[in-house]
Amino acid sequence: MQIVETSNEGLKRAYTVTIKATDIAAKIDGEVSKIAPQVRMPGFRPGKVPANLVKKMHGPALHQEALNTSVREALDKVIADNALRPAMQPQIALGEGYEEGKDAELTVSLEVLPTIAAPAVDGIKLEKLVVPVSDAEVDEQVARLAEGSKSFVDAKKGKKAENGDQLIIDFVGKLDGVEFEGGSATDAALELGAGRFIPGFEEQLVGVKDGEEKTITVTFPADYPAENLKGKDATFDITVKAVKVPGETKIDDEFAKNLGLESLEQLKGLLRGQLEQESAGLTRTQMKRALLDLLAADHDFDVPPSMVEAEFQQIWAQLQQEAQNEADPAAALKEIEDEKEDYRTIAVRRVRLGLLLSEIGQANGVEVTQQEMQMLVTQAAQQYRVEDRQRFVEFIQQDPLAAAQLRAPLYEDKVVDFLFDKAEVTEREVTREELQAAIEADEAAPAPAKAKKAPAKKAAKKDEAAAEEKPAKKEAKPKAEKAEKAEKADAPAKKAPAKKAAAKK
Repeated sequence: MQIVETSNEGLKRAYTVTIKATDIAAKIDGEVSKIAPQVRMPGFRPGKVPANLVKKMHGPALHQEALNTSVREALDKVIADNALRPAMQPQIALGEGYEEGKDAELTVSLEVLPTIAAPAVDGIKLEKLVVPVSDAEVDEQVARLAEGSKSFVDAKKGKKAENGDQLIIDFVGKLDGVEFEGGSATDAALELGAGRFIPGFEEQLVGVKDGEEKTITVTFPADYPAENLKGKDATFDITVKAVKVPGETKIDDEFAKNLGLESLEQLKGLLRGQLEQESAGLTRTQMKRALLDLLAADHDFDVPPSMVEAEFQQIWAQLQQEAQNEADPAAALKEIEDEKEDYRTIAVRRVRLGLLLSEIGQANGVEVTQQEMQMLVTQAAQQYRVEDRQRFVEFIQQDPLAAAQLRAPLYEDKVVDFLFDKAEVTEREVTREELQAAIEADEAAPAPAKAKKAPAKKAAKKDEAAAEEKPAKKEAKPKAEKAEKAEKADAPAKKAPAKKAAAKK
């Protein structure tokens, strides 16, 4: 095998590799010796089929397998002999005109990771904004739960229904006088003003009384899920069977027991814990962004264009998807198109910070344990169909780059935690509003290290750094549910790419 470097410019490398025909033939012979004992052919005893006949029967497949094995070995040798650290999957091309029996000429091109001097981790100073959870906040959450768990009691005879009241109704929906599938119900509970039915439905029932019959006309929205109903006018024949008014919800131990808990005190404790977790997520977000800004300001080095492009494409796909959900998709798409270069700058910063955190982690012995990696693989495999999950696991086990890609978000978080432990941290109590304002101010501020930070309008703009978190802003919920994680990495583990063919003509 002969390897010649043909390009060495910046982070880009290119090589030509010549694989001797005799080496490929030797691999074919090796494969023949492996499969010959299992080959069956009329006229020969099992395992006694001559090698030349085995080659004739399975020649193309054996040659392709031998060629693929040779290409993989060649790539491994290129990387090992030149002490390369590939940034992305190397590109391999088999020379045109190759045919069995000839030497195989390969071109290998790749980008390598930059050499980064591990920065000193001492002397980092961070401010930690802490939000104490007050009794008033907990009581407010309890009150919200009570509002969401309200019950209804029968109204006085003859009462006209108002917004906030509940109706028990039967209804039959019709298109052009003909009932349509899914348009009828019996004893349906409808809270007026809740907006759970299509526009115009609830509004026309304000003022009805128990026992009243009424026919209303509504127009289904243009984006209604059922194709046969989109934008169509329909009538509903309605029979009001009961009018109910909100009953008083007593906040006591019985209320907590109805939610599956033992007491009101336990409910408050659960809600306090969820609020504290949410506040901790916001605090971590603020600290992490401050830390990453410090790192970005002190380090500026070239990053592999292929990694930047991959990161940019992820950002761009997210933005385009969000734009499609806007009220005016065309205007939203134009806005992000006008700011495309800002997003490329963000991609550069993300990649640079990711590489920097990786270097800090390696220099300081930060590791993702085998058990943690197994959990990551198991979780990622759930994205696939049951029959494909084992293939995904095997793919991750066999492809170091795919495994590194899956490991990266967790690894970066562990490095950040390591830096938090090393930093000189001062705490300051603030309100939740002040903490959120600090995060939003950081989002809108110009990014350091010559990286212009885009306005804080879109998720990709806000979550600029390689692993900056965006906390989940969800209301605390009761019952013995697991609380939502207060922090969420903005650069989630990417799905491992489909494995490329070893060589293509």
